[in-house]
Amino acid sequence: MIDLHTHSTASDGTFSPEELIYLAKKENLEALALTDHDTIDGLKPAYQIAIEENLPFLCGVEISIKFEGPGHFHLLGYFLEPKIPKLQDTLIRLKKAREERNKKIIEKLNALGIEITLEELKKFAKGEIGRPHIANLLVKKGIVKSFEEAFKKYLKKGAAAYAPKALLSPEEGIKLILEAKGVPVLAHPITLKLNHLELKNYLKKLKEFGLMGVEVYYTEHTPEFTKFLIECAKDIGLLITGGSDFHGENKPNIKLGKGLGNLNIPFECYENLKKMLEKLK
Repeated sequence: MIDLHTHSTASDGTFSPEELIYLAKKENLEALALTDHDTIDGLKPAYQIAIEENLPFLCGVEISIKFEGPGHFHLLGYFLEPKIPKLQDTLIRLKKAREERNKKIIEKLNALGIEITLEELKKFAKGEIGRPHIANLLVKKGIVKSFEEAFKKYLKKGAAAYAPKALLSPEEGIKLILEAKGVPVLAHPITLKLNHLELKNYLKKLKEFGLMGVEVYYTEHTPEFTKFLIECAKDIGLLITGGSDFHGENKPNIKLGKGLGNLNIPFECYENLKKMLEKLK
């Protein structure tokens, strides 16, 4: 059992990078990658503890990408080591834009008569702030009944307090990861909301930009969709990866390495990814 898509308190997870490694060991995972949103701040502590705990570990990041289609696009980047200077400058710029976005969301919530402050949110999140933290705070304050309702009513695209995010284009995101000697992988293709033919054609286009892999095994992918993605990856020549998208208590139904309980990512996904990274060194 492995997990190549996880989040820590460096972005919108509830486990610190170090705690995530200890949890992976406790759950008997054979390999792990940390892929926080738009930041690599958690990689160094996770990397150090992974070495101490003898846990095979890949450094990663998940970057939000501009997408003109019906869904949303996230790009995973994988690396061998936590120091990635070519990536850091762009991620710092995106982080500043995310902080401005959080302020705009709070302003919109205030305008709707919902009392919430940035200071309150920082105290609640105990780390970097993302929309899941805002959603959970709205639940805690009794403004909504559930995490899902918070997104539907206030936080998702088109909702009352939604604020757009500064995004890279697919070409820019893929180029950024390649220039940092990383492997770019399309995260959770299900969220693009494309039909099978559209998705296969889009994967071919992304490969022309330099995409090297696709996240085939994922919490929300059905067995049928997973099978389709395996065929696509083999036909197009893309690496097959997988992950749960673990966030700790911010997505309590998703378990590390197991997703909703039926996720089983082959160890060879880690091995093939690592081999490719070693070739790029």
